[in-house]
Amino acid sequence: MGIGAITKQLAAEALGNQMAEVMEGLRPSETPAANAEPESLTGVVMAQVHAMQNALKEDQELLVLCTVGPTTLRVLELYAPSPKLLVITGAEGERGIARIISPVESVQLVCRPVPVKPESKPVRVRMVAGKAKSK
Repeated sequence: MGIGAITKQLAAEALGNQMAEVMEGLRPSETPAANAEPESLTGVVMAQVHAMQNALKEDQELLVLCTVGPTTLRVLELYAPSPKLLVITGAEGERGIARIISPVESVQLVCRPVPVKPESKPVRVRMVAGKAKSK
């Protein structure tokens, strides 16, 4: 077996292991994030982000991006005041903090685990669910 073939095999195994870790994080967790209603779309979105974040290693953080028009936010908080509405708070580069208020059906989040810089504390996305209304 040549060096090229060995290198390809090692790269495929490393990528396969990393992909398995990421896919493991995609499975829903036992407890929904921030007590969100799991049957609502908002609850499902928040539970998925929560599950991916829980699957991270200590030296990783979950980079969550949300793009609307020309604005891209690095998501710092997901707030669900109702089962159909999502308020996304995040950093907009040098411009500071901004919010996106949108029906959950319109929201698209890009999530990926990234390594944390040495001697830095990993950033965690905060998730807050609105209080359930009694009928």
